Amino acid sequence: MGDGVPPEPARGTHPSPAVAASSDAEAIEILGTEDGLPMAAEDHWKVLFDQFDPENTGYISTEKFRNLLQRHGSELDPHKLEVLLALADNNSDGKICYQDFVNLMSNKRSNSFRQAILQGNRRLCSKALLEETGLSLSQRLIRHVAYETLPREIDRKWYYDSYTCCPPPWFMIAITLVEVAFFIYNGVVLDRFVLQVTHPLYLKNSLLYHPQLRAQAWRYLTYIFMHAGIEHLGLNVALQLLVGVPLEMVHGAARIGFVYVAGVVAGSLAVSVADMTAPVVGSSGGVYALISAHLANIVMNWSGMKCQFKLLRMAVALICMSFEFGRAVWLRFYPSAYPPCPHPSFVAHLGGVAVGITLGVVILRNYEQRLQDQSLWWIFVSMYVVFVLFAIFWNIFAYSLLDLKLPPPP
Repeated sequence: MGDGVPPEPARGTHPSPAVAASSDAEAIEILGTEDGLPMAAEDHWKVLFDQFDPENTGYISTEKFRNLLQRHGSELDPHKLEVLLALADNNSDGKICYQDFVNLMSNKRSNSFRQAILQGNRRLCSKALLEETGLSLSQRLIRHVAYETLPREIDRKWYYDSYTCCPPPWFMIAITLVEVAFFIYNGVVLDRFVLQVTHPLYLKNSLLYHPQLRAQAWRYLTYIFMHAGIEHLGLNVALQLLVGVPLEMVHGAARIGFVYVAGVVAGSLAVSVADMTAPVVGSSGGVYALISAHLANIVMNWSGMKCQFKLLRMAVALICMSFEFGRAVWLRFYPSAYPPCPHPSFVAHLGGVAVGITLGVVILRNYEQRLQDQSLWWIFVSMYVVFVLFAIFWNIFAYSLLDLKLPPPP
């Protein structure tokens, strides 16, 4: 390798720490050099990197990185070498920046690579997923979902190889079925399915949020089961199934459910702060949280996203969101069927968007990595908690201090 590079330790000497497979391991173990990469201080990796980057561009090619791995980690089995190479070249552009190089060589690898090490008997496909042929319908669906939601090829391979559809994406399907069931029930009771919100008895339902009944805490969440009409329900259901189900297939019910519920709660609280005299109905807060997080993730990882027609898909999603939001704005200022109470507020949509581009983006970006280890995750969680606490105190004190004239209770 040239001057300035310490020689590799001989066998029999005290080995350097390294990552290796262990059938019973629950964490990364420290093993010998026969199955790992040597550890060293960062200045050592700087010397090593500069030898492969004589022009100081800040990048080395994947081929040079392969040669380096074969020199310094010659005992790595081919599977681990393949995963490490794919992880290093996360944008599939054939180049590796210095910081990624240091993180990898100094053992700061992502959870996907750790899982590949710990489950060394698993074999990821050796070529790009799009080149795989002879796939069944279900395999093609899983591949499609991987390319729709994940920006890195290594994550797409790992997801495709490990997804078992157990459990299925139950959360989004269940919440959708409950919303449809409540809408049908209300339609039968009110004998109206189009613009149910204009019915005189609509506000008497104990699920929707009403400013006079804001002390009933369940209404900040259960309002998602009430919709203004079939056009409102149809758009929300279509959007949350088309976007929410693939996201849940990749990120799991816990993460997607958290984003959805956080958007719902933020939506009703935002209305109680910014549009204090209006009721709230519909699941738009949760839907907009998921969609805005997904769209923001695509924009932030534009070069790595390989989904087909991504620009067209984004345009269609934005058009549908704009149409639904415009309908909500129009309805809010349309003369109310039950004065003096106005029609439902549109501010819940904005609360959902705020959650999506903060908490949602962090959750979608960190596929298969522990969120509690991400500093940005804690920053946005803290911001969300502060907003919730502020909204609670606002609801307790601001209404009386501002001496607002609220509509009578239903």
